[in-house]
Amino acid sequence: MSYEKVSQASNVIVGTKQTVRALKSGHVQEVFVASDADSRITESIIHTAEEMDVPITIVDSMKKLGKACGIDVGATTVAIIH
Repeated sequence: MSYEKVSQASNVIVGTKQTVRALKSGHVQEVFVASDADSRITESIIHTAEEMDVPITIVDSMKKLGKACGIDVGATTVAIIH
């Protein structure tokens, strides 16, 4: 279901830096984090999302998350924005 939600969303941001920027600007509805990504990278995203009171969904695969976004590489984080 989570991957479907990402693939059906019209406005997504892929990548750690862009996700943090969007979180801090208050435009994020939900964040998706791949559990197989480096925890040193994902911890900051999760912390920022919790601070901004944004729902976090943990998915199991960077590769599947990237594919749901329509890219050929894995994605550590994806944010659905409004």
